[in-house]
Amino acid sequence: MDFELRTIRDCPNSWAALELFRKTLTAEGHAAEQLTIRRVTSEEEAVELQFHGSPSFIADGRDLFPAETAPALSCRLYRSGHGLAGLPSAESLRAALLGVSPLI
Repeated sequence: MDFELRTIRDCPNSWAALELFRKTLTAEGHAAEQLTIRRVTSEEEAVELQFHGSPSFIADGRDLFPAETAPALSCRLYRSGHGLAGLPSAESLRAALLGVSPLI
């Protein structure tokens, strides 16, 4: 599988998202080298990628947290047990990964 973290310039959650994604991938038996980082730089690119904000966690081209909002070059919020947050919880990311991972 290919994994991609999509971010925008100056996203305050980029580094924490990268660390979270790497740790979760490693915990699930994926090599951290499978993760690439893509900076989204224009509204046109956001529309083309169906980018719903930064950070976005992608597996094989699919957003692990599908959104109904319009694509945009903006920050992204995730639901948590305490309201909205700039990152998904580790448990939510793990569950999303398991939902798209092929059975071995």
